[in-house]
Amino acid sequence: MTAFRRPALALAALVALALPAAAQEAISLETLSRYFNGFETARAEFTQVNPDGSVVTGDLYIRRPGRMRFEYDPPEESLVIAGGGQVAIFDARSNQGPTQYPLRRTPLNLILTQNVDLTRETMVVDHFAEGNTTQVIAQDPENPDYGSLRLIFTADPTELRQWIVTDDMGRETTVILQNLRTGVELGPLLFDITAEERAREG
Repeated sequence: MTAFRRPALALAALVALALPAAAQEAISLETLSRYFNGFETARAEFTQVNPDGSVVTGDLYIRRPGRMRFEYDPPEESLVIAGGGQVAIFDARSNQGPTQYPLRRTPLNLILTQNVDLTRETMVVDHFAEGNTTQVIAQDPENPDYGSLRLIFTADPTELRQWIVTDDMGRETTVILQNLRTGVELGPLLFDITAEERAREG
């Protein structure tokens, strides 16, 4: 396992982001929207802190619009794919098919749309600078009951470093990104839920 994937180091990086720094102005919502709209594909390592406090690591793949893949490291071995308007959760310990639900019901859909517009009325409920970061709390204006998404960015250059999803039950899942690269080559099968089902059946 690489150093990027060691939970202790990733959590230390999270603490470093929260340390006080010289006051800076929050990055504008227009700039943050352009940041997302400026790339189609991205890849990163991640550390995830679950609502129960457990920590897992893995690799994240993004292909906008509407596609995302979380590959978890052993011993977790789970897989989450967003594609075709659905989110599918594959459990390696189960011989059943994946659990699925509509992508629009997760706050992550806000940054996977074709055109991200954080200036949209009532989408952003808070936007502020904290230490050396800019933080944005967003929700679906039409369905605020789906939960919220806190995005944390660093500046120069603008980069997404972390997000916290609060679901409709109030549970928080934190994802800390490391070594985020945009404009990478990603094959379509990474985000094909049906193809993954067939591969597991075969």
